[in-house]
Amino acid sequence: MSSSNAGPVDPEATPEPRSTDDAILDAAAELIVQLGVRRTQLAEIARRAGVSRPTVYRRWPDVRAVIGALLTREILATQATVRLTGEDRAAFVEGVVEVAVRLRDHPVLGALLRSADSDALFEYVVERLGASQLGLLEALRAGIEQGQAHGSVRTGEPVELAAMVLLIAQSTVQSHRMVAHLLPEAAWRRELARALDGYLAP
Repeated sequence: MSSSNAGPVDPEATPEPRSTDDAILDAAAELIVQLGVRRTQLAEIARRAGVSRPTVYRRWPDVRAVIGALLTREILATQATVRLTGEDRAAFVEGVVEVAVRLRDHPVLGALLRSADSDALFEYVVERLGASQLGLLEALRAGIEQGQAHGSVRTGEPVELAAMVLLIAQSTVQSHRMVAHLLPEAAWRRELARALDGYLAP
């Protein structure tokens, strides 16, 4: 039985196609999760994305450059799913912890952290300040400024405070496996929140 409340269905409507860049990055993500970085080859990325190798080369010169673009896309997309601004310090800290959890549990970042290929992640996340970190810093700065205006975040240069918050959260994410037997999930979240809250409190 059909419902009279159902809206009209457009038979011409189709999902918006992925861009070529996204198709390439999606293929790279699948291969990294399945095979690891060292076994991910540019030719296989192109094949799985349904494009030619020159199409990939026109965008990125090698696999590492593809990985850099993929990490930037995934980190910024993950951050965008969580609101880092709120009325007070508690809301800000809660948002930062949630972003940290989502990045920690992200399949691509997790695959890099768990594998012997983690140097690829370190190159793009630890050794240089790339687009993903700059995007995170901007979001953190905005949240800190709002907390300062509210009076619940201590005074200080917002960019400097944001940089330290990024370092605290980033190092906690990168090292979580090392202390997982000491810090179960609830404790990991709680202690990260305490560290951030203590640092930002007036």
